[in-house]
Amino acid sequence: MVLAHRYFEQEAVFTTAVGFISFSLAASAVYVLNDLLDVEADRHHPEKRRRPFASGELPLQAGFVLIPVLAGASLAAALLLPPAFLLVLGFYFIMTTLYSFSLKEIALLDVLVLAALFTTRIMAGSTASGTPVSEWLLAFMMFIFLSLAAVKRYAELLRLRSGNTSGTKVKRRGYFVEDHELILQMGVSSGFMAVLVLALYITSDTVAVLYSRPALLWLVCPLLLYWVSRVWLLAHRGEVEDDPLMFAIKDWTTWVVVLVGAVVVLAASRWA
Repeated sequence: MVLAHRYFEQEAVFTTAVGFISFSLAASAVYVLNDLLDVEADRHHPEKRRRPFASGELPLQAGFVLIPVLAGASLAAALLLPPAFLLVLGFYFIMTTLYSFSLKEIALLDVLVLAALFTTRIMAGSTASGTPVSEWLLAFMMFIFLSLAAVKRYAELLRLRSGNTSGTKVKRRGYFVEDHELILQMGVSSGFMAVLVLALYITSDTVAVLYSRPALLWLVCPLLLYWVSRVWLLAHRGEVEDDPLMFAIKDWTTWVVVLVGAVVVLAASRWA
């Protein structure tokens, strides 16, 4: 909705907000399930042991109550939206459940599934607001989300590497500790591929539909290059948490990059 410049269409804003709430509730239900399944592994993790179930702050019985309550509330909100949204939500719920039970234990497939689940959020937003998703956006999101998923796994492997010998297999994961080098290469290259997709979009004919000054968009490319490179540099130093999105939310440099990028996009827009 935002990239289609539909900021001021009240119906689109409302349906997108409802979709956001519904999707958040569904994601929360699956995350509770994931934490219940991983509770023993989390108790031996330096960071995850602080999670409510792993730390004992919440009893396990509370999780079994939360899952149906959250899922039911998600469904109730989804019924206010087009049927296509419910289909996307159902696909997300099924895939995340499969991920929690088994897919997360298959090396490389786990990060591909994570990237696909992030991309599913884009599809959900499309169906909720009635905004078609362009091939450019899907291609960009596929690569940037794959890079972020790789950061998540790399940070975990790097932390374990500091306290384990080579050949150690990560519990409930399909990786050995020394696999971090492959994940690093895959993640960095995926991030740079996202920048390449953005550059190709700027040179395409479709950009003229939404932007009167598309040349200004070239300024976004070095911003994104810097951000991707910085995230991976900090991850390589062990300064990124397991969840790169939480890192981005708390990182002031990320906020500056987003703000400058938003100003550039606004200046390039037709109605600016």
